[in-house]
Amino acid sequence: MPLDDIRRVRLEKLSALKEAGYDPYPAQTSRTHEIARALGEFSALKDSGQDFTLAGRVRAIREHGGSTFLDLQDGTGQMQVYLKKDEIGEAAYELFTRAIDIGDFIEATGVAFLTKREEKTLLAHLWKPLVKALLPLPEKWHGLKDVEERFRKRYLDILINPEVREMVVKRSKFWQSMREFLLREGFMEVETPVLENTTGGAEARPFVTHHYALDMDVYLRISAGELWQKRLMVAGLPKIFEIGRIFRNEGMSAEHLQDYTQMEFYWSYADYKLGMKLVEQMYKYIAEKTFSTLAFTIGDFKIDLGTEWKEYDYAQTIKEMTGVDIMASDLKEIEAKLYELEIHYDAKGWNKQRAIDSLWKYCRKKIAGPGFLINVPVFMEPLAKRRPEDPNTVQRFQVLLAGSELGKGYSELNDPIDQAARFEEQARLREAGDEEAHMNDKEFVEALEYGMPPTCGFGVSERLFAFLMNKPVHETQIFPLMRPKE
Repeated sequence: MPLDDIRRVRLEKLSALKEAGYDPYPAQTSRTHEIARALGEFSALKDSGQDFTLAGRVRAIREHGGSTFLDLQDGTGQMQVYLKKDEIGEAAYELFTRAIDIGDFIEATGVAFLTKREEKTLLAHLWKPLVKALLPLPEKWHGLKDVEERFRKRYLDILINPEVREMVVKRSKFWQSMREFLLREGFMEVETPVLENTTGGAEARPFVTHHYALDMDVYLRISAGELWQKRLMVAGLPKIFEIGRIFRNEGMSAEHLQDYTQMEFYWSYADYKLGMKLVEQMYKYIAEKTFSTLAFTIGDFKIDLGTEWKEYDYAQTIKEMTGVDIMASDLKEIEAKLYELEIHYDAKGWNKQRAIDSLWKYCRKKIAGPGFLINVPVFMEPLAKRRPEDPNTVQRFQVLLAGSELGKGYSELNDPIDQAARFEEQARLREAGDEEAHMNDKEFVEALEYGMPPTCGFGVSERLFAFLMNKPVHETQIFPLMRPKE
């Protein structure tokens, strides 16, 4: 039957409920038990013989002459309800069979009852409509096969597909376990601005919007408050973190989004080496709490977070895999190697840093991990401290898993003179066309001049969750961004 015809029939059933004196959309219910609780206390309910009331969505209806079995689902579980004509009355039974469809919400009151097949059941003597659904749910086995339709109607995807619902549950556990770990380690959760005069903390093209009250353009943040959290380090807060949304006006891929959740922490009197130890512990904690395992299949890689986490030197790894010494080579030599390896790139805003990054991305795809990328050149990282043993590199680390980078941290740069010089270099790159280069944040430099203690900072996004789920990151969002239907 066409959808419009189904809706018309259901509107007629809605009218029938109203004519029978029911409000098809009441604000209150008489529910006494969530279904999970009723199932858990079923023996006691059965022995007592006392009435209890369930409420939920009808997921299946099976009629047998003058009786009907239905499956009721409320989000905590599913339980069978048994309606008998001689129990609820002929008029109430006839109204149910005439006006209620799969997908509607009802409440049912009765006693605990075991069927011949030992199925826990509510034997009802009263029912009442709660919501009349005007559109039908997709069929359990044949509905929502189109990927775009699944994302566009995610609420149905979650309702119909148990694995999608489980993904949403795991996503919640993922962030909750990260929060638990950091709070346990003595970190305090903070909130920092989403609208900024100057973006900072990452290399990304920002979204721009207009602030009408102040009559100025502002940016949606591209990091979880990195430069703000460092100001809180100046303010004397020793261990802080933020979990929040960030926005990057970039391309879409299996690994990249424009609107997503990220966590960043800042730890005073700690360096990147202490940060690596803490991050390894945190990843293992999250994996155990969310997935109950440390072993994962991610793409073509078999990963075990319980094995030794190796360290990979940035320049040395690139040289071993490509033969290019990035510390000695010029842009033309690197471009020649990119051409040889058939690595394509966007020439807009192109420079040596972008060329080296393209070369590194080729290399990292071959590294399974778990491990840490270290010793990145200073010209690749404007916010990290230099390494005393080699001032041409910085104290930065990145988590390497399944050929990708899944978290980055460093010993934060707290030398205001060095920071100002690096911002000025980034500003020159922006003027030359690199839209992802850092903006020159003079107010942040001023804050550093008041003194920021030695600090380790680290950030990781929901891409880690997507990798551990072995799914594209777009698919692991609850409501992925979609182009509107025309």
